[in-house]
Amino acid sequence: MKIRFAEEKDLSSIIELCKAHAQYEKSSFKEENKIQLLSKYIFDPNSNIKCLIAESDTEIMGYATFFKQFSTWNAGYYMYVDCLFLKENARGNGTGKQIMELIRVLSKEQDCQIIQWQTPSFNTGAIKFYSRIGAERKNKERFFWKV
Repeated sequence: MKIRFAEEKDLSSIIELCKAHAQYEKSSFKEENKIQLLSKYIFDPNSNIKCLIAESDTEIMGYATFFKQFSTWNAGYYMYVDCLFLKENARGNGTGKQIMELIRVLSKEQDCQIIQWQTPSFNTGAIKFYSRIGAERKNKERFFWKV
């Protein structure tokens, strides 16, 4: 499995993976304007958002998005992984670990002290995976407030 940064040609596949990811997490997903919006944010040279692709031959099997944020408590930066999703047939073969290790390397290069992310409590497969790679859990509630 090859892990690389996303390119504009990958947008349709990324959107399909986003839709599958949303369904997997029992959430809704609207496709309208996603190509334009993702292109604007992922490929803008001034954007902080990064996107990795897991590719097997010519098929995209998964993606991860992440970006640098600041922690007042730690008085330093951390990397936040917004999404990590692999097609079912790409799970369990080390691809997720490869992606997380690359994010770890990139985080160190950007002077980040820690990597943070979240997953729903019902996603037991992901929770086991994150525990296996040495991540620690902290239970918190996530809130959404529309503006």
